[in-house]
Amino acid sequence: MEENGNNLISLQNLKVHFKIGGGFFKEAKVVKAVDGVSFDIKRGETLGLVGESGCGKSTLGKAILRLTPITSGRAMYKNRDIANISESEMLAQRKNLQMIFQDPYASLNPRMNVGQIIGEPIQTFGLQRGKSVEAMVQDLMETVGMSRRFVKRYPHEFSGGQRQRIGIARALAVDPEFIVADEPISALDVSIQAQIMNLMERLQAEKNLTYLFISHDLRAVRHLSDRVAVLYLGKIVELADGKEIYKESLHPYSKALISAVPVPDPEIEAKRERIILKGDVPSPINPPSGCHFHTRCPYMIEECKRQTPSLVEIKPNHFAACVRISSDRPNIEANEKDGLGAIGS
Repeated sequence: MEENGNNLISLQNLKVHFKIGGGFFKEAKVVKAVDGVSFDIKRGETLGLVGESGCGKSTLGKAILRLTPITSGRAMYKNRDIANISESEMLAQRKNLQMIFQDPYASLNPRMNVGQIIGEPIQTFGLQRGKSVEAMVQDLMETVGMSRRFVKRYPHEFSGGQRQRIGIARALAVDPEFIVADEPISALDVSIQAQIMNLMERLQAEKNLTYLFISHDLRAVRHLSDRVAVLYLGKIVELADGKEIYKESLHPYSKALISAVPVPDPEIEAKRERIILKGDVPSPINPPSGCHFHTRCPYMIEECKRQTPSLVEIKPNHFAACVRISSDRPNIEANEKDGLGAIGS
């Protein structure tokens, strides 16, 4: 991706690999959880990250914050590579880079009350001292729609939606610029999901926050995201404007994901054809050669097994990684009908 002063986060060929097993007589296997990801996140925008379970979404989000070790590549925050700075330097940056975790039940310490949970980062970074900490905590609770009276209560006394609000307040406590929201609504009731999404939108507008919004709920991603990146087996296969990718996705995998999103109009929904992918996501320990998606792709040709497609700009600000489409021939269905093989080979 191009360097731009408006970019807050910039990933360049980021890889996160894990070694598992191994020993005296057995070689360790390598899990390629994130395998060469590049994209930019602009200041003040929400980039949605979607894909099936196990494709590397959460690992990528944690890697950006250095909660997971980065194997190689660059993770730039304000043009500074946080992938290769010391732990003490990274600690100073954590004030600017925060996370909302997926599970509101497991992410809060059950032995700490709300005041202690939200107040801990405030004290860690020395933002306030003494009674000023409690006053700031109470203000944050009101900001996320909770009563000041709950400051002495413990996590088990709250519902899932209230716990997630506490998690959001904790992330906001140090006044960050960038927040990774790792499936923040997946564990909540549908009625509560809308409240949390509206809260995140309001906070973004008030505090000029930048989000990486990770989810497998494509309706939520469409509602919140300015742009959407589609991840498959550790690689970005499509990246485009949020409305554009839902209206006219290019990659076969994106088309299959979006076809699964229900349409509220019953007549349209009854006539709509859903694309059903065959098989499961391959193992990241032994990913397929060439295009990782070729084992499930209905448009696969022999070249797909040999050539690893690059993420290229097919339309203005619309990127895709597929050997069968190009800027001249962006429609893979038409290319299949015309009998075209790999484009540009």
